[in-house]
Amino acid sequence: MEPLILAVEECDFVNEPVCAPGDVAELFVFTDTLWGTPITRTIFLIGLAALIVIALLYFGYRNRQPVPTKFQAMMDSVTGFVRDEVAIGIIGPEGVKYFPYLLSIFLFILVGNLFEVTPLINFPITSRMAIPAFLAIVTYLIFVIVGFAKNGFRYLADIVWPRSVPVAMRPLVGIIEFVSYFAIRPFSLAVRLFANMVAGHVMLSLLLVTGFIFVVNIGEIPLKGSFGFAWFALGLGIFLFEIMVAVLQAYIFTLLSAVYIQTSVHPEH
Repeated sequence: MEPLILAVEECDFVNEPVCAPGDVAELFVFTDTLWGTPITRTIFLIGLAALIVIALLYFGYRNRQPVPTKFQAMMDSVTGFVRDEVAIGIIGPEGVKYFPYLLSIFLFILVGNLFEVTPLINFPITSRMAIPAFLAIVTYLIFVIVGFAKNGFRYLADIVWPRSVPVAMRPLVGIIEFVSYFAIRPFSLAVRLFANMVAGHVMLSLLLVTGFIFVVNIGEIPLKGSFGFAWFALGLGIFLFEIMVAVLQAYIFTLLSAVYIQTSVHPEH
């Protein structure tokens, strides 16, 4: 709960309508190291998210039983969905070879997003731009390398000179497509995930902190303190909403990654 209580000590709950840290970056940037090592809280959580994904897959698929356990059935549902609906459903039969990557980023982003609503953590690692940017760059490298590997120079030629467009419009459309493929795609892929998780984390933090402080100090601010219950209730509503957002953003990032790879595997589509 540490990020949610950053504003407690400095909050002027008598005069301020909302309790917030002086710099909102305090909710995202952690410079203190852990246990006397160079590891910061953010680095630790990134490693923890990766270990959780490994553990989910390991315990979900070791010692398979004729009748799967509930946990194995849950993992089968998740992996089956990513394989059938995203990898094969979007890319086609060749999507099987990209399934491990798509499953990995889906689970990693999902776990990282859900850290936002995890007690004692309350911080989505995907709200640090470096994480979405790195994953977007990996996706970018995959679909660009696959595009050139499968189609050669024609991959670039079909982008900058689209034959399905009237000749007079091909130069303009080609420039737009080139910028879209090689600049906008990775940028928008990263920013979409980053912006959604930042917005959710800020709202959740400020609402719950404000509600908590106003209710605790209701004796000094009776009228305003009563509004603390409304702030806190709204924060709990956002809390539930953010669970849905965490799942949805992991799905969207994975889905778009599959779509971009599909345009390289089957550029004619």
